[in-house]
Amino acid sequence: MTSLARRLTATAALALTALVGTAVATPAASATPAYPTPLPDPFYAAPADIATKAPGDVLEVRRADTWLASGNEVWQIKYRSTNSAGEAIPAVTTVLKPVNAPADMPVLSYQAIVNSLGLQCAPSAALFTGEIKDVFGLPLALSRGWAVALPDHLGPNSAYGAAKLGGMITLDGVRAVKNVPELQFANSPVALAGYSGGGMSTAWAAALNSTYAPDVKLVGVAQGGVPANIEEMAVGLGLADRHPGFGLGFAAAIGLEREYPEKLPLGDQLTPAGLALRDEFKDECRTLLLAKGVLHGVSEVAHSTSLLQDEAVKAVMRENSIVNYPGIPTAPMFMWHGTSDPLTPYGSVAATADRYCKAGATLEFRSFPIAEHMTNAALGLPEAIQYIADRFAGLPAPSNC
Repeated sequence: MTSLARRLTATAALALTALVGTAVATPAASATPAYPTPLPDPFYAAPADIATKAPGDVLEVRRADTWLASGNEVWQIKYRSTNSAGEAIPAVTTVLKPVNAPADMPVLSYQAIVNSLGLQCAPSAALFTGEIKDVFGLPLALSRGWAVALPDHLGPNSAYGAAKLGGMITLDGVRAVKNVPELQFANSPVALAGYSGGGMSTAWAAALNSTYAPDVKLVGVAQGGVPANIEEMAVGLGLADRHPGFGLGFAAAIGLEREYPEKLPLGDQLTPAGLALRDEFKDECRTLLLAKGVLHGVSEVAHSTSLLQDEAVKAVMRENSIVNYPGIPTAPMFMWHGTSDPLTPYGSVAATADRYCKAGATLEFRSFPIAEHMTNAALGLPEAIQYIADRFAGLPAPSNC
């Protein structure tokens, strides 16, 4: 068993004690996506006139408080963003700002590791319950005294896996925080950072910046552990009957079905056991997705792996794989990745970095000889945060292209 498998299995064991002996009900087969249970808070609802708003327009602002951010003001902003079909959607970002901070202070949009299907797992809710699991990057960013914006980058349907969506939500979140007069960020320098699932949204925001939001000026971007090729990852999980990361792979399929219900009819391909597991997963956060998935595999939940060969399905996966997107980031960038990471293959990330370099991007790329996904996060994040600090300080960006 690999070190990754041992760690995930140990994590799963803690949660599985509550699942032993629990029978899974078999629902009626349905092609309808398993959407998350809506949060009861009306703040998250879309206004009737949202289609008349421009991306980044502020829809509602409120003050909040959380014990996880002592010494900071907490603001939540609902704004207009765009989904993968080009439709207007509501999005939310939560801003942590030091008390009595000066105007135009540095702002870091930090895309936290969410990797979940339940709406209560998103930062705007998880910051108040302790559910948020990003224990590395967020404390490092807050310790710098910057303002930190945490967008709910999976969107209003928690469409885990829909990476392009996350990029648009992130960029519109930057627009929104600059448009709230009370925050005094109108002339603030802004940077992006994120790891793993958060790195995926960060990578897409950087790549989409020049076309989707050319008005958003970024001084720097730091992204690590990025799932650069969803198709490659799906094939790897699909060919393995048991995989320690199966829960996250299955969750990503559920999330993509939510975002592309016409193109990715996952429900049509699932067995009764698969439909039951999809319903069981639909409101879960990362830890329980891993725990509940560890005893399952593709042969149990799907009629076959033929879904992976469907051209429409492949198109959805490629649309959300940064390795396939031709856009080149214009902001200086720091990337890091483990060379033997079994969850997010290194080759696609290295190929993306090489393409960026050849196109003239300013890129510092770090490779760590690490085979464990979260160890790589701990190794790279201090350097990533220092990279952002140097960009805020106006230092020239290094490049090892």
